[in-house]
Amino acid sequence: MCTGRETDMTEDMTMIGEEAYRAAKEILEAAALKEGQILVVGCSTSEVGGAGIGTFSSPELAEVVFGGIYQATQEAGVYLAAQCCEHLNRALILEAEAAAKYGYEEVNVVPQPKAGGSFATAAYKAFEEPVAVEHIKAHAGMDIGDTLIGMHLKDVAVPVRIRTREIGDAHVVCARTRPKFIGGQRAIYDEGRM
Repeated sequence: MCTGRETDMTEDMTMIGEEAYRAAKEILEAAALKEGQILVVGCSTSEVGGAGIGTFSSPELAEVVFGGIYQATQEAGVYLAAQCCEHLNRALILEAEAAAKYGYEEVNVVPQPKAGGSFATAAYKAFEEPVAVEHIKAHAGMDIGDTLIGMHLKDVAVPVRIRTREIGDAHVVCARTRPKFIGGQRAIYDEGRM
C-alpha cells in the first residue's frame, strides 16, 4: 500500500519526466535539428531536486529526466550527448555510432553518480553502445541546473528561450547554433541558415 508521501513522490517524478520531455521537444523544434544531429544536455540532479549543484546526486531523478529527454531525441532521430560533471572534465557520453559519424575520439571511462554524474550514468546505462568522448561540437544544447554546456556547442551559439523554464527546481537554459557570418557588409546571407 502506498503512503501519501510515496504518492506525492511518484507524482513529482512523473511531472519532472514530463517537464524534461517537453523541454527537449521545445529545443529540438526551436533549433530545427535535423535527423542525425546532436543535442548536448548537462543536468544537475541536485538542482532538479532543489539542492545545490553537486550536493545531492540522484540516480532516480536522473533516470526520469534522462528518460524524458531521450524519448524526445529518439522521436526526432537526433543523437543525445550527456555531459559528465567536472570530476570527469565534462566528458560526454553518447552512442558509438554518433562518435564514429562525427569523428570523435573515444576515451575510456564509465561515469558513476559521484564521478561523472547521475545523468551521464543514466545515459551510459540506457544507450545501446555508449562511449565517452572528451569534446564535441553539438548543434544545440540544454543546460539543466547551470552545468555549463557551452564548451560543447559549435562556435556560434544563439540563446533560445523555451516555455519550460525549469525541470523540477533546476533552471533550464537552451541554445542552438548557426553557421558563422563571413564577408562583411557587402555579403548576402541565406535567411534559412540564420
